[in-house]
Amino acid sequence: MLFVGIDIAKNSHEAAVIDENGNVVVKPFKFANSLGGFEKFLASVQRISADLSVFEFGMEATGHYWLNLYTRLTDYNVVVHVINPVQSDALRGLYIRKTKNDSKDAFIIAELIRFGKYSQTTLSDPDLLSLRELTRQRFYLVDCISDAKRKTISFLDKIFPEYQALFSDTFGATSVELLQTYTSPDVIAALDTELFTSFLKSVSHGRFGKTKAEEIQSVAKNTFGSFLFADSASLAIRQFIQQIKLLEEQIAELENFIAEKFASFDCKLDTIVGVGTTLAASFFAEIGDITRFESPDKLAAFAGIDPSVKQSGEFNATRNKMSKRGSPYLRRTFWCAAVSGIRTNPAFKTIYDKKRAQGKHHSVAVSAVMHKLCNIVFAILKTNEPYKIILPE
Repeated sequence: MLFVGIDIAKNSHEAAVIDENGNVVVKPFKFANSLGGFEKFLASVQRISADLSVFEFGMEATGHYWLNLYTRLTDYNVVVHVINPVQSDALRGLYIRKTKNDSKDAFIIAELIRFGKYSQTTLSDPDLLSLRELTRQRFYLVDCISDAKRKTISFLDKIFPEYQALFSDTFGATSVELLQTYTSPDVIAALDTELFTSFLKSVSHGRFGKTKAEEIQSVAKNTFGSFLFADSASLAIRQFIQQIKLLEEQIAELENFIAEKFASFDCKLDTIVGVGTTLAASFFAEIGDITRFESPDKLAAFAGIDPSVKQSGEFNATRNKMSKRGSPYLRRTFWCAAVSGIRTNPAFKTIYDKKRAQGKHHSVAVSAVMHKLCNIVFAILKTNEPYKIILPE
């Protein structure tokens, strides 16, 4: 058996080939990240042996740059291993010289495949890959909304700092319509009260009336905000509000698409109370084949929610933080599901309340719920049985 290690990069890759004893079979060579580059790579490999079944190929899951090469190789029904960069980094760390060297990196990946001590990413199901891209896109759009909201608040603090106290949710339906229509305090203060009352009744569906209109106008007239650049700040706020609305529409469309994709899989993760369809789809897409993990602890390590180990001599740290190594998307899914579950799932809330009663910080208590979730997710994917609430003693 021959082992081909491929160091992935954006524009070009580098390959190294070794035999079962770790001897270099062919001098490392580069090839472009393109169809022509792939054909060159394949020709170079087949000069060693025309029978591709004697090769095992390995590459790191570096960004998204490995995906095209992976897809092309699997078309030839060869063995392809996609490994976690954390594992190759560990082997790379054994080398004394810390210089960046692509040839060395390709050789290390080949060695890792030869040793067989790695966990690999399997993407044999294109529908699963599609679902993963959709759930990651949703996380991106959510982050965009959060950023737009932060910037909106920043501008409001400059021209109308008292505004956030007027509504329980600055980005609720009524507040959003008010900011988009009138925005600045001087405009709001100058409005006819009856006209403003009518506007509030309309956008709040009767929830707010004259009393609220008078309160807002009174605050607007006595604001401590600066009017030096009110026009430009108002324009920026209106644009951010428009962005938020568009992003919310896109997220709703995306969630419907995710639900349709997820429904095609026989997966029971959405039966977990506190885990909706979107988070269940994210769990399923990020974890993939559960048989890759021998235990919930292995899955926790993959997600990076396992505790980091601090040990020196006879010293063992007793307050270790989450390692945060592994899949950031899966780790975020666990966090979101835990926070949601604490609000809606009595079993998770019991765990959270117990930790808080022990004097633990909020994040530590949420982490405990995440670990419970990890055990549940692992069990459901292993057995394909729906979730049942079991209250801890």
